[in-house]
Amino acid sequence: MAKLAEIKTKENEASVMEYLNSLEDEQKKEDSIAIYNLMLQITKEEGKMWGDSIIGFKKYVVVSPSKRSVEWFKVGFAPRKNNISLYFSMMMYGDEAQSLIDQLGKVKLGKGCVYIKKLSDINIDILSQLILLSLKEYSF
Repeated sequence: MAKLAEIKTKENEASVMEYLNSLEDEQKKEDSIAIYNLMLQITKEEGKMWGDSIIGFKKYVVVSPSKRSVEWFKVGFAPRKNNISLYFSMMMYGDEAQSLIDQLGKVKLGKGCVYIKKLSDINIDILSQLILLSLKEYSF
């Protein structure tokens, strides 16, 4: 049986604020710091760097259908060149999440994430509800 590749994106000790302050696009930097502070307030936990560019909150263990265990985060985001990727642990699970995503605002859906151009394009109250929903315990 072939061995599964090890996941490359892992939590590390790099400074989140140094990373966010190094962003060259001022709007993206301001939006990212605001998203960080919102997630910090709701999760009551400092975010951690995952890989080179993802900020994640609330580490947990995901067990895949093949029984593979992987450490991941319940909620997070990544400032990218063309957008900001928002990650939610309940992504693609259930009507409640989809209903909130439908109300979020100007977004594009990716595989396992939501893309936004800028924070002013979305409803912050709905974003807060999605973050809270991500913190719930799920059994799949």
